[in-house]
Amino acid sequence: MLAAMHPLERLVNLVALLLETGRPLTFEEIRGVLPAYDQPDKASAKRQFERDKDTLRQIGIPVEAVATDAWEVEEGYRIPKDRYELPDISFTPEEVAALFVAAHAPGQDGDAALAFRKLAPGAGGGGLEPAGDAAAPVGVDASGPHLPQVADAVSGRRRVRFRYRPVSGRAGRRDVDAWALLFRGGAWYLLGRDRGRKEPRSFRLSRVVSAIEDAGPGKPPPEGFKASEQLRVGPWGLGEPETTARVAFSPKVVWWALAGVPGARTLRTRRDGWTEAEVPAVAGDSFVSWVLSFGPDARVLAPRALREAAVRALEAVRAAV
Repeated sequence: MLAAMHPLERLVNLVALLLETGRPLTFEEIRGVLPAYDQPDKASAKRQFERDKDTLRQIGIPVEAVATDAWEVEEGYRIPKDRYELPDISFTPEEVAALFVAAHAPGQDGDAALAFRKLAPGAGGGGLEPAGDAAAPVGVDASGPHLPQVADAVSGRRRVRFRYRPVSGRAGRRDVDAWALLFRGGAWYLLGRDRGRKEPRSFRLSRVVSAIEDAGPGKPPPEGFKASEQLRVGPWGLGEPETTARVAFSPKVVWWALAGVPGARTLRTRRDGWTEAEVPAVAGDSFVSWVLSFGPDARVLAPRALREAAVRALEAVRAAV
Protein backbone atom coordinates (compact mmCIF):
# COMPACT_ATOMS: atom_id res chain seq x y z
CA MET A 1 0.00 0.00 0.00
CA LEU A 2 2.88 2.35 0.80
CA ALA A 3 4.47 1.69 -2.58
CA ALA A 4 1.26 2.83 -4.29
CA MET A 5 1.52 6.37 -2.90
CA HIS A 6 2.17 8.89 -5.67
CA PRO A 7 5.60 10.57 -5.33
CA LEU A 8 4.00 14.02 -5.54
CA GLU A 9 1.69 13.21 -2.61
CA ARG A 10 4.69 12.04 -0.58
CA LEU A 11 6.61 15.25 -1.32
CA VAL A 12 3.62 17.49 -0.55
CA ASN A 13 3.07 15.74 2.78
CA LEU A 14 6.74 16.14 3.65
CA VAL A 15 6.71 19.86 2.81
CA ALA A 16 3.55 20.42 4.87
CA LEU A 17 5.04 18.64 7.87
CA LEU A 18 8.41 20.43 7.79
CA LEU A 19 6.74 23.83 7.30
CA GLU A 20 4.38 23.52 10.24
CA THR A 21 6.71 21.92 12.79
CA GLY A 22 7.70 24.17 15.66
CA ARG A 23 11.15 22.52 15.94
CA PRO A 24 13.44 20.43 13.74
CA LEU A 25 12.17 16.84 13.40
CA THR A 26 14.49 13.84 13.35
CA PHE A 27 14.03 11.16 10.71
CA GLU A 28 12.54 8.85 13.35
CA GLU A 29 9.95 11.50 14.21
CA ILE A 30 9.15 12.02 10.54
CA ARG A 31 8.69 8.27 10.10
CA GLY A 32 6.26 8.28 13.00
CA VAL A 33 4.05 10.86 11.29
CA LEU A 34 4.35 10.08 7.57
CA PRO A 35 3.43 6.49 6.61
CA ALA A 36 5.44 6.81 3.37
CA TYR A 37 8.66 6.38 5.38
CA ASP A 38 7.40 3.87 7.92
CA GLN A 39 8.80 0.87 6.03
CA PRO A 40 10.09 -2.36 7.65
CA ASP A 41 13.54 -1.72 6.15
CA LYS A 42 14.73 1.45 7.87
CA ALA A 43 17.76 1.82 5.58
CA SER A 44 15.49 1.80 2.51
CA ALA A 45 13.17 4.34 4.10
CA LYS A 46 16.10 6.64 4.93
CA ARG A 47 17.38 6.42 1.33
CA GLN A 48 13.92 7.35 0.07
CA PHE A 49 13.79 10.29 2.47
CA GLU A 50 17.23 11.50 1.36
CA ARG A 51 16.15 11.35 -2.31
CA ASP A 52 12.98 13.30 -1.50
CA LYS A 53 14.96 15.87 0.49
CA ASP A 54 17.37 16.35 -2.42
CA THR A 55 14.45 16.70 -4.86
CA LEU A 56 12.88 19.44 -2.75
CA ARG A 57 16.18 21.30 -2.53
CA GLN A 58 16.68 21.04 -6.29
CA ILE A 59 13.37 22.79 -6.93
CA GLY A 60 14.24 25.57 -4.48
CA ILE A 61 12.53 24.45 -1.26
CA PRO A 62 14.95 25.21 1.63
CA VAL A 63 15.02 21.99 3.66
CA GLU A 64 17.39 22.70 6.56
CA ALA A 65 19.34 20.08 8.52
CA VAL A 66 19.93 21.18 12.12
CA ALA A 67 21.81 19.42 14.91
CA THR A 68 19.39 18.26 17.62
CA ASP A 69 21.91 17.37 20.34
CA ALA A 70 24.95 18.98 21.90
CA TRP A 71 27.32 16.53 20.16
CA GLU A 72 25.80 17.26 16.72
CA VAL A 73 25.35 13.55 16.08
CA GLU A 74 21.64 13.51 15.25
CA GLU A 75 20.05 15.85 12.73
CA GLY A 76 16.58 17.35 12.61
CA TYR A 77 14.85 18.79 9.55
CA ARG A 78 12.62 21.78 8.95
CA ILE A 79 11.60 24.31 6.28
CA PRO A 80 11.84 27.92 7.55
CA LYS A 81 8.68 29.79 6.58
CA ASP A 82 10.51 33.08 6.13
CA ARG A 83 12.65 31.49 3.39
CA TYR A 84 9.84 29.49 1.79
CA GLU A 85 6.92 31.93 1.64
CA LEU A 86 6.84 35.07 -0.47
CA PRO A 87 5.84 38.28 1.35
CA ASP A 88 2.49 39.91 0.57
CA ILE A 89 2.72 42.43 -2.23
CA SER A 90 1.63 45.98 -1.50
CA PHE A 91 2.16 49.30 -3.28
CA THR A 92 2.09 52.96 -2.43
CA PRO A 93 -0.95 54.78 -3.87
CA GLU A 94 1.29 56.48 -6.43
CA GLU A 95 2.66 53.13 -7.62
CA VAL A 96 -0.85 51.67 -7.81
CA ALA A 97 -2.13 54.54 -9.93
CA ALA A 98 0.88 54.45 -12.25
CA LEU A 99 0.73 50.69 -12.80
CA PHE A 100 -3.02 50.69 -13.25
CA VAL A 101 -3.07 53.51 -15.82
CA ALA A 102 -0.14 52.06 -17.78
CA ALA A 103 -1.58 48.54 -17.81
CA HIS A 104 -4.97 49.84 -19.02
CA ALA A 105 -3.61 51.92 -21.88
CA PRO A 106 -5.82 51.11 -24.93
CA GLY A 107 -4.38 48.34 -27.05
CA GLN A 108 -1.30 47.96 -24.87
CA ASP A 109 0.03 44.82 -23.21
CA GLY A 110 3.47 46.07 -22.30
CA ASP A 111 5.75 46.19 -19.29
CA ALA A 112 3.10 47.22 -16.76
CA ALA A 113 0.78 44.37 -17.75
CA LEU A 114 3.73 41.98 -17.57
CA ALA A 115 4.52 43.28 -14.09
CA PHE A 116 0.98 42.51 -13.00
CA ARG A 117 1.31 38.98 -14.38
CA LYS A 118 4.49 38.38 -12.40
CA LEU A 119 3.22 39.97 -9.20
CA ALA A 120 -0.22 38.36 -9.19
CA PRO A 121 -0.27 35.08 -7.22
CA GLY A 122 -1.00 32.17 -9.50
CA ALA A 123 -0.58 34.20 -12.67
CA GLY A 124 -1.43 32.27 -15.80
CA GLY A 125 -3.90 29.99 -14.00
CA GLY A 126 -6.54 29.79 -11.36
CA GLY A 127 -8.92 32.09 -13.28
CA LEU A 128 -6.48 34.98 -13.47
CA GLU A 129 -7.24 35.79 -17.07
CA PRO A 130 -7.93 39.11 -18.83
CA ALA A 131 -11.45 40.20 -17.95
CA GLY A 132 -13.52 41.83 -20.67
CA ASP A 133 -11.35 43.45 -23.32
CA ALA A 134 -7.88 42.31 -24.26
CA ALA A 135 -6.28 45.39 -22.71
CA ALA A 136 -7.10 44.32 -19.17
CA PRO A 137 -3.94 43.00 -17.51
CA VAL A 138 -3.70 39.50 -16.15
CA GLY A 139 -4.02 39.53 -12.38
CA VAL A 140 -6.33 42.55 -12.14
CA ASP A 141 -9.87 41.64 -11.14
CA ALA A 142 -13.11 43.50 -11.76
CA SER A 143 -12.05 46.26 -9.35
CA GLY A 144 -10.69 48.23 -12.34
CA PRO A 145 -13.35 50.99 -12.41
CA HIS A 146 -12.86 51.75 -8.71
CA LEU A 147 -9.10 51.42 -8.31
CA PRO A 148 -8.03 54.97 -9.31
CA GLN A 149 -10.62 56.62 -7.01
CA VAL A 150 -9.70 54.39 -4.08
CA ALA A 151 -5.98 55.01 -4.67
CA ASP A 152 -6.66 58.76 -4.57
CA ALA A 153 -8.65 58.37 -1.35
CA VAL A 154 -5.86 56.40 0.33
CA SER A 155 -3.21 58.86 -0.84
CA GLY A 156 -5.20 61.86 0.41
CA ARG A 157 -6.35 60.21 3.69
CA ARG A 158 -9.98 60.67 2.63
CA ARG A 159 -13.25 59.23 3.87
CA VAL A 160 -15.31 57.38 1.25
CA ARG A 161 -18.85 55.99 0.94
CA PHE A 162 -20.04 53.19 -1.34
CA ARG A 163 -22.44 50.26 -1.57
CA TYR A 164 -20.82 46.91 -0.85
CA ARG A 165 -21.98 43.35 -1.56
CA PRO A 166 -20.54 40.90 1.01
CA VAL A 167 -20.00 37.19 0.34
CA SER A 168 -23.44 36.51 1.79
CA GLY A 169 -26.36 38.85 2.43
CA ARG A 170 -27.55 42.00 0.73
CA ALA A 171 -25.51 44.95 -0.42
CA GLY A 172 -25.41 47.89 1.99
CA ARG A 173 -23.82 51.28 2.48
CA ARG A 174 -20.31 51.55 3.89
CA ASP A 175 -18.67 54.64 5.34
CA VAL A 176 -14.90 54.09 5.50
CA ASP A 177 -11.73 55.97 6.40
CA ALA A 178 -9.41 54.85 3.58
CA TRP A 179 -6.08 53.67 5.00
CA ALA A 180 -4.41 51.31 2.52
CA LEU A 181 -4.65 49.29 -0.69
CA LEU A 182 -3.44 45.71 -0.82
CA PHE A 183 -3.17 43.28 -3.75
CA ARG A 184 -3.53 39.67 -2.67
CA GLY A 185 -4.87 36.47 -4.22
CA GLY A 186 -5.47 38.17 -7.57
CA ALA A 187 -7.69 40.94 -6.15
CA TRP A 188 -7.45 44.46 -4.76
CA TYR A 189 -8.62 45.26 -1.23
CA LEU A 190 -9.32 48.57 0.49
CA LEU A 191 -8.40 48.51 4.17
CA GLY A 192 -9.75 51.10 6.54
CA ARG A 193 -11.98 51.90 9.48
CA ASP A 194 -15.63 51.07 8.91
CA ARG A 195 -17.37 53.93 10.73
CA GLY A 196 -20.65 52.04 11.01
CA ARG A 197 -19.00 49.05 12.70
CA LYS A 198 -16.38 51.16 14.46
CA GLU A 199 -13.52 48.81 13.61
CA PRO A 200 -10.94 48.10 10.87
CA ARG A 201 -12.34 46.11 7.95
CA SER A 202 -11.21 44.98 4.49
CA PHE A 203 -13.28 45.42 1.32
CA ARG A 204 -12.65 43.59 -1.93
CA LEU A 205 -13.04 46.19 -4.68
CA SER A 206 -14.76 43.77 -7.05
CA ARG A 207 -17.68 43.66 -4.57
CA VAL A 208 -18.20 47.42 -4.60
CA VAL A 209 -21.50 47.94 -6.47
CA SER A 210 -21.67 51.72 -6.70
CA ALA A 211 -19.51 54.71 -7.45
CA ILE A 212 -16.94 55.73 -4.83
CA GLU A 213 -18.22 58.89 -3.12
CA ASP A 214 -15.76 61.28 -1.47
CA ALA A 215 -17.09 62.15 2.03
CA GLY A 216 -14.37 64.57 3.10
CA PRO A 217 -11.24 64.21 5.24
CA GLY A 218 -10.76 60.85 6.92
CA LYS A 219 -9.15 59.82 10.18
CA PRO A 220 -5.59 58.42 9.89
CA PRO A 221 -4.77 54.80 10.81
CA PRO A 222 -3.47 54.06 14.32
CA GLU A 223 0.25 54.12 14.98
CA GLY A 224 1.98 50.94 13.84
CA PHE A 225 -0.79 50.01 11.38
CA LYS A 226 0.32 47.43 8.80
CA ALA A 227 -2.03 46.63 5.95
CA SER A 228 -0.71 43.11 5.39
CA GLU A 229 -1.55 42.14 8.98
CA GLN A 230 -5.15 43.34 8.73
CA LEU A 231 -6.30 41.15 5.85
CA ARG A 232 -7.07 37.75 7.38
CA VAL A 233 -6.83 34.64 5.27
CA GLY A 234 -7.90 31.06 5.91
CA PRO A 235 -10.18 28.28 4.64
CA TRP A 236 -12.96 30.88 4.42
CA GLY A 237 -10.98 32.86 1.85
CA LEU A 238 -9.81 36.44 2.42
CA GLY A 239 -11.31 38.84 4.93
CA GLU A 240 -13.24 38.10 8.10
CA PRO A 241 -14.96 34.72 8.65
CA GLU A 242 -18.74 34.92 9.13
CA THR A 243 -19.48 31.79 11.14
CA THR A 244 -17.99 28.62 12.62
CA ALA A 245 -18.36 25.18 11.01
CA ARG A 246 -18.06 21.79 12.66
CA VAL A 247 -15.97 19.47 10.48
CA ALA A 248 -14.80 15.88 10.97
CA PHE A 249 -11.37 14.83 9.67
CA SER A 250 -9.93 11.34 9.29
CA PRO A 251 -6.65 10.46 11.09
CA LYS A 252 -4.93 10.56 7.70
CA VAL A 253 -5.36 14.32 7.19
CA VAL A 254 -6.27 15.97 10.50
CA TRP A 255 -2.70 16.81 11.53
CA TRP A 256 -2.12 18.99 8.47
CA ALA A 257 -5.71 20.04 7.72
CA LEU A 258 -5.85 22.12 10.89
CA ALA A 259 -2.19 23.20 10.95
CA GLY A 260 -1.89 26.94 10.53
CA VAL A 261 -5.67 27.56 10.36
CA PRO A 262 -6.27 30.62 12.59
CA GLY A 263 -9.13 30.12 15.00
CA ALA A 264 -9.46 26.34 14.47
CA ARG A 265 -10.26 24.38 17.63
CA THR A 266 -10.21 20.61 18.17
CA LEU A 267 -13.38 19.41 19.90
CA ARG A 268 -12.98 15.66 20.32
CA THR A 269 -11.53 12.47 18.86
CA ARG A 270 -14.20 9.86 18.17
CA ARG A 271 -13.96 6.12 18.71
CA ASP A 272 -13.52 5.59 14.97
CA GLY A 273 -10.36 7.77 15.09
CA TRP A 274 -11.90 10.78 13.34
CA THR A 275 -11.39 14.22 14.90
CA GLU A 276 -14.16 16.81 15.10
CA ALA A 277 -13.10 20.44 15.04
CA GLU A 278 -14.53 23.94 14.84
CA VAL A 279 -13.21 25.94 11.88
CA PRO A 280 -13.98 29.59 10.92
CA ALA A 281 -16.05 29.67 7.72
CA VAL A 282 -18.18 31.67 5.31
CA ALA A 283 -21.24 30.71 3.31
CA GLY A 284 -19.43 31.13 -0.02
CA ASP A 285 -17.58 28.64 -2.20
CA SER A 286 -14.13 29.07 -0.63
CA PHE A 287 -14.81 27.10 2.52
CA VAL A 288 -16.70 24.29 0.78
CA SER A 289 -13.89 23.96 -1.77
CA TRP A 290 -11.36 23.72 1.05
CA VAL A 291 -13.27 20.90 2.76
CA LEU A 292 -13.79 19.01 -0.51
CA SER A 293 -10.05 19.22 -1.25
CA PHE A 294 -9.58 16.50 1.40
CA GLY A 295 -11.87 14.13 -0.51
CA PRO A 296 -13.49 11.43 1.62
CA ASP A 297 -11.27 12.36 4.59
CA ALA A 298 -13.34 15.40 5.62
CA ARG A 299 -17.06 15.89 6.25
CA VAL A 300 -19.05 19.01 7.14
CA LEU A 301 -21.28 18.28 10.14
CA ALA A 302 -22.75 21.72 10.83
CA PRO A 303 -24.21 24.21 10.23
CA ARG A 304 -26.86 22.70 7.99
CA ALA A 305 -26.48 25.34 5.26
CA LEU A 306 -22.78 24.58 4.80
CA ARG A 307 -23.37 20.83 4.92
CA GLU A 308 -26.01 21.15 2.18
CA ALA A 309 -23.67 23.36 0.13
CA ALA A 310 -21.01 20.64 0.31
CA VAL A 311 -23.54 18.01 -0.77
CA ARG A 312 -24.63 20.14 -3.73
CA ALA A 313 -21.01 20.62 -4.80
CA LEU A 314 -20.41 16.87 -4.67
CA GLU A 315 -23.58 16.19 -6.67
CA ALA A 316 -22.48 18.70 -9.30
CA VAL A 317 -19.13 16.95 -9.63
CA ARG A 318 -20.81 13.55 -9.95
CA ALA A 319 -23.24 14.87 -12.57
CA ALA A 320 -20.34 16.24 -14.63
CA VAL A 321 -18.52 12.87 -14.70
